Amino acid sequence: MSKTIIHTDAAPAPIGPYSQAVKANGFLFISGQVAFNPATNQIEATTVAEEAEQVMKNLSALLTEAGMDFSHVVKTTIFLSDMGHFQTVNEVYGKYFTSDFPARETVAVKGLPRNVNVEISMIAAV
Repeated sequence: MSKTIIHTDAAPAPIGPYSQAVKANGFLFISGQVAFNPATNQIEATTVAEEAEQVMKNLSALLTEAGMDFSHVVKTTIFLSDMGHFQTVNEVYGKYFTSDFPARETVAVKGLPRNVNVEISMIAAV
């Protein structure tokens, strides 16, 4: 198996023992991203929409580092602190995926790292 760790300073550094992303056998597995601004290592978003936008920017940075873009994404998982945020996050997400949508699930969870409202992970393919 061919495995490459993907790292970029344009996305937040991991806050635990995991990689930002791993490329293996033609797939890119991106760890869940939250709304950390990689330049400041802080969560600056004050609304759910701003959180979702920063999350998508972080995911974009990792896709770019791996030589990919959103057209390569085949699967996403969205974690929300409250399903009441679904429509807001969906609107932001929809700006990045406009056709050939990836498979996806959206789930509400009891809590997310640093008490954020949105976390998204992705799988992309060459």
